[in-house]
Amino acid sequence: MILIHNARLVNRGKTTAGWLAIDGEFISASGKGTPPCLEADSVIDAQGALVMPGAIDAHVHFRDPGLTRKGDIATESRVAIAGGVTSFMDMPNTIPPTVTIADWQAKMDRAETASAANYAFWIGATDSNLSELMAADYSRVPGVKLFLGSSTGNMLVDNDKALDALFSNVKATIAVHAEDNARIAAHTEIARDTFGDEPVPADMHPVIRDSRACLDAASRAIGLARRHNARLHLLHVSTAAEAKLLSAPDRPEGVTAETCIQYLQWCDKDYETMGMRLKCNPAVKASTDRSALRKAVKDGTIDTIGTDHAPHLLEEKMAGDGLSAPSGCPNLQFSLPMLLDLFKPETVVARTAHAPAEIFGIDRRGYLDPGYYADIVIVAPEPHLISDSDSLGPCGWIPAAGITTGHSVMTVFVNGAVAYDHGNFHSTPVHPLHFIK
Repeated sequence: MILIHNARLVNRGKTTAGWLAIDGEFISASGKGTPPCLEADSVIDAQGALVMPGAIDAHVHFRDPGLTRKGDIATESRVAIAGGVTSFMDMPNTIPPTVTIADWQAKMDRAETASAANYAFWIGATDSNLSELMAADYSRVPGVKLFLGSSTGNMLVDNDKALDALFSNVKATIAVHAEDNARIAAHTEIARDTFGDEPVPADMHPVIRDSRACLDAASRAIGLARRHNARLHLLHVSTAAEAKLLSAPDRPEGVTAETCIQYLQWCDKDYETMGMRLKCNPAVKASTDRSALRKAVKDGTIDTIGTDHAPHLLEEKMAGDGLSAPSGCPNLQFSLPMLLDLFKPETVVARTAHAPAEIFGIDRRGYLDPGYYADIVIVAPEPHLISDSDSLGPCGWIPAAGITTGHSVMTVFVNGAVAYDHGNFHSTPVHPLHFIK
């Protein structure tokens, strides 16, 4: 048995001075104040640090297979662990895209031997793979990823008939990237005409992929969910307009929403100093959008916070411009400390652990409750100046470089065993996530 004491336990909306015991893979007991006399094999004095359930990131791009020069399941799951993320759900826009059960199974087989964290993999929608989606086992697959209106690959689904068939027939969560492709295409042509042979600057990105592109596609997705009584998870909400849409009293019960650290930390003024480092889809937008999203996180309009972790080699990003540079940021390693600088610990745990566990029906994870898997993060109030040299993945850079966080991930347990401790990694048992609703 492992005993963690002198801790600030963050669980179910409260922070309590207390202790927690781990027996095997599970939390066996917890309580306030001083622990009783327990025969423990190992005792950890948390020294007043936060002890939290491990974050569950439902939105990562680990680049495996096909783009592994940027990262793979082995490297990026270690990045996850170092960032306090004990479970991840990887997206399907790889090479080849994960749009068949066979491709999904290949990822699962790879993760079984390579992953340092608990894992699951989304299956992607196309105009023609409905039979595969209907045959998937959604006790093992978190849901269907849909690029509605815009895609960085070849997975765009914009056919009304295919969309109606998807939303009416698939009885699982449909996670949507919602941006209007026609609007983006029109703005792209304007940018080309305006700048001609000159590079399009990074700060044009939120002009090309503007708030209206997000709002129109999000409204369409919610309309589909309402019409077909489907479960919709709206990904990477980036605008005040979407937050207002989600706060409407007639929001369907089965509609949930995510935002990401980049939309809470930065705004369009940061393109001046960060350039292509900040380029992601949807684009980081105005400070008013950032403020609205922070409010939506606090009041629960936004249900979850992910990272949309998407590593690219820095030289690839810097070689392009506002149109050609690849979109995506490796946000996973420091998202949790950055969130703790922005919100109360109870809010962070609610959005990064409790809500993902509830929305996706993850079996016995996301809480510090006895009987739950001991996925646990110890976070101390120790400042850290982030630099590119901190990067644990092959991409070798971090968008938050130059920011000093007020919190640091010290120790991480996965399924009851220490996976990360003060910069050192340890092999631990990991499991595929199991979804029970």
